[in-house]
Amino acid sequence: MRVSRFLFLIVAGLTHQAQADSLRCGSQLISSGDHEFEVQQKCGEPAARNLIGYLHSPNRREEVQIDEWIYGPTNGMYQYLRFEGGRLIGINSKRGN
Repeated sequence: MRVSRFLFLIVAGLTHQAQADSLRCGSQLISSGDHEFEVQQKCGEPAARNLIGYLHSPNRREEVQIDEWIYGPTNGMYQYLRFEGGRLIGINSKRGN
């Protein structure tokens, strides 16, 4: 009984995390791992794009560009999408002033 309860809590936590990195754009859904062009096709042009910087890999000779796209406001909420190397890695929502 304790094991099944423990497994339920783990699965519930994983499900919550998966939902945290998804966003609905009209009838389309974007998720972590999507490419920039897929996000733009589904959500349209962002209100703003910011180049955050570059991530240097200590074990490789490469730089990965980090970008932030901002959508909104939609019902007072702004959506902040973070990309590393052209792939969506995070979605945050904040209420505007």
